[in-house]
Amino acid sequence: MCSLSEWTEDAMDLGVEQFGLGGRTALVTGAGRGVGAGIARVLAAAGATVAVNDLHADRAESVAETITEAGGQAVACPFDVTNVDATADALARTTEQVGDIDILVHNAGVPDGGGRPNKFVDMPPADWQLQIDLNLAATMRIVQAVLPRQIENGWGRIVQISSGASSRGLPIGVGAYGAAKAGSEALIRHLGVECGPHGVTANALALGLMEGLGRADDPAVQKMIRGIPIGRLGTGADVGAAILWLCSEAGGLVNAQVIHLNGGTVFGR
Repeated sequence: MCSLSEWTEDAMDLGVEQFGLGGRTALVTGAGRGVGAGIARVLAAAGATVAVNDLHADRAESVAETITEAGGQAVACPFDVTNVDATADALARTTEQVGDIDILVHNAGVPDGGGRPNKFVDMPPADWQLQIDLNLAATMRIVQAVLPRQIENGWGRIVQISSGASSRGLPIGVGAYGAAKAGSEALIRHLGVECGPHGVTANALALGLMEGLGRADDPAVQKMIRGIPIGRLGTGADVGAAILWLCSEAGGLVNAQVIHLNGGTVFGR
């Protein structure tokens, strides 16, 4: 009969084998702060070499430096995901530095400066076009850039960060954002079916309310928290843990799915 200590050792070995990302290279877009930075740190802690993307070079460099100081492996990879030429050039340079991108986490999705929530009837075409460019066209572009090598290598993970606004109408001026995110989720479902036979999985995480919305003691923030059954906002570490599962061997059966990560949020409560 096995002892408890032997079971524990077996479980630890299984965890390293099934959840470890040693030897894998990950690109995380929009990783210069907030949720994206949390994702990058978790993947690095699991052993992946992480290319940290952000629109602003100083933010990408800061997160990459934090990871390397903690003993992980990371490089800064600043570029504008909405710029076709900049994306192609940056990905070529990054591949030369760290090798093929095994894991793509496309988190970039908020315009520089935070964007301007607005009812669609009042929204200038340039504003909704920006949401399409950032949250749908950029997704298609960056996925198409890394996918050929993932298919050729017989292994890959694509994770799109989406939002609950993609599947629920909200009266807060995020209609164009939600529409673009819904489009990216549709793409993920098709990618999972197309690429699964080649060892590449594609999934989306639809996030609920996350830290950074405002002061914790703000009445408006408190009202939002009351609508979350677990009683708190999500964190970058929460999202990173979910992505670690999806990107690991342990999550290999999960494909072409949209998973809601929101603490059981009930809107309007």
